[in-house]
Amino acid sequence: MPCLDISTNVNLDSLLDKDSIFSELTKAVSQIVGKPENFVMILLKGSVELTFGGSKEPAALAEIVSMGGINSDIKRKLIAKIAQNVYSDN
Repeated sequence: MPCLDISTNVNLDSLLDKDSIFSELTKAVSQIVGKPENFVMILLKGSVELTFGGSKEPAALAEIVSMGGINSDIKRKLIAKIAQNVYSDN
């Protein structure tokens, strides 16, 4: 069961459509890892105390965990897909 765990220092309470975020992330993990969507778990936590390089500018940490099937190629594909979705929304 793959699990994508994302923590960010951004407040997510104002997001209007969290369901679409979960849906898109679930599809991306499912397709890239090769597991059915009903096996994918997504955790999204906002307003986390998080700094990057000593800065409190908006940042996020994402971890992917799975029983096998996660190698560096899979991680690169997931990072690219998630970043593409984040930047296309701006």
